[in-house]
Amino acid sequence: MMKENATVIAVEGDNIIVQSTIKSTCSTCHQVDSCGSGQIAKAIPHKTLTTTLQCANQAVVVGDDVILGIPEKDILQTAWQVYVWPLIGLITFAALGQWLTLQHYLPHELLAIILSILGGYIGFKFAQHKQIQRNNKDWLAPKLLSVVAKKIPVTQIPTK
Repeated sequence: MMKENATVIAVEGDNIIVQSTIKSTCSTCHQVDSCGSGQIAKAIPHKTLTTTLQCANQAVVVGDDVILGIPEKDILQTAWQVYVWPLIGLITFAALGQWLTLQHYLPHELLAIILSILGGYIGFKFAQHKQIQRNNKDWLAPKLLSVVAKKIPVTQIPTK
C-alpha cells in the first residue's frame, strides 16, 4: 500500500477535503548541494494537492492529519498498461513491417517504419481504452486509512 500524509481542510457531510504537500525526493539525498536536479528542487516551491474523499466510517474534523493509501497493485497495473501496451504494439507492427518488406509486399522500409508507428499508436489507444474502463470504478482513488493521533504538548497536560 502506498501511503501519503494529508491534512483535513474541510468537512462536507460524508465527504472530506484533504490537502497534502508534494515532496521532492531530492531533499533526502546526500548529494543535493552538488546536483543540478537538487538545485532545481530547492528553487521550486513545494506544491500542494487537494482532493475530496468519501469518509462515512470515520469521524474527522478540520485540522486532523490523516493517512491516505492506494494499493500498489493498482498503481503497477496502471503503469504496466500505460507503458507496455504501446511498446507491444510498436514492436509487433515493426516486426510485421520488416517481414512484409523482406517478402517484398512493402516497396520501401519507410512504410515499415510508418507501420510500426501505427502499431505504437494502436497500443496507446488500447491502453487509453483500458484506463477509461477502469476509471469508472474509482479504483485509483485514494482511500482514508486512518486518522493520525494528535500530539499533546507537555504544557497542556493537566496537573493536580
